[in-house]
Amino acid sequence: MFNWMKTTLLMAAITALFMVVGGMIGGQKGMMLALLFALGMNFFSYWFSDKMVLRMYNAQEVDESSAPQFYNAVRDLAQRANLPMPKVYLINEDAPNAFATGRNPENAAVAATTGILRVLSERELRGVMAHELAHVKHRDILISTISATMAGAISALANFAMFFGGRDENGRPANPIASIAVAILAPIAASLIQMAISRAREFEADRGGAEISGDPQALAMALDKIHRFAQGIPFEAAEAHPATAQMMIMNPLSGGAIANLFSTHPATEERIARLMEMARTGHYPA
Repeated sequence: MFNWMKTTLLMAAITALFMVVGGMIGGQKGMMLALLFALGMNFFSYWFSDKMVLRMYNAQEVDESSAPQFYNAVRDLAQRANLPMPKVYLINEDAPNAFATGRNPENAAVAATTGILRVLSERELRGVMAHELAHVKHRDILISTISATMAGAISALANFAMFFGGRDENGRPANPIASIAVAILAPIAASLIQMAISRAREFEADRGGAEISGDPQALAMALDKIHRFAQGIPFEAAEAHPATAQMMIMNPLSGGAIANLFSTHPATEERIARLMEMARTGHYPA
């Protein structure tokens, strides 16, 4: 419940920031134009982002005959979660990672790299895929898509203010110093909010995945193993499309030493500690 409340507040904050930036550029009309722009971008992202991401990673759909162990694990977990069977994809990459995409549970897909299938045991792989199905169940793909789109739109509007200046409600030019401040600070604030949303959803997917599989220790062991094996193995597709990093079960980007505020994922050690506490107590606190 705490993570859902936190996500709701953060989504409200990024929406308010978007409206403020729009208002500083063009007053009340600017706010309305900014809102319409955001709605248009979110509509496109909602319908087409899954296909775009799968194409970016050259993901290949598999079935029971081409990847029986992987496919059957996803099917069993989907049944346990009371979800429709998602499409299942493999990505030919050595870096161990996985993600879920799709606008809703009826149109979802899960994908894993060939590297993660080689690294993890069957039990650990089930833990990972339960985490991804928790994202599907919680509709996190929609939340992350909207937050990323809003953050990008805020940056675009801030750049517009930098180069063309803002307008107040009466159409007069805004204070140029204020326009510069907005151009610099608004994208930073939007990124901070977006990253906080992503971290909150990862904690909730860990909890939900542990509940679906009934085995929080399996996901904890998988996260530890992915963290150790992923170091030094470049994930070229992710590096080429860094905006998709928040979708992965673990940050795939090589710049792992960035400040926690700007990280798309919580610290692996904290995630593991929470999961091991669930395994110890048998409780999955929301």
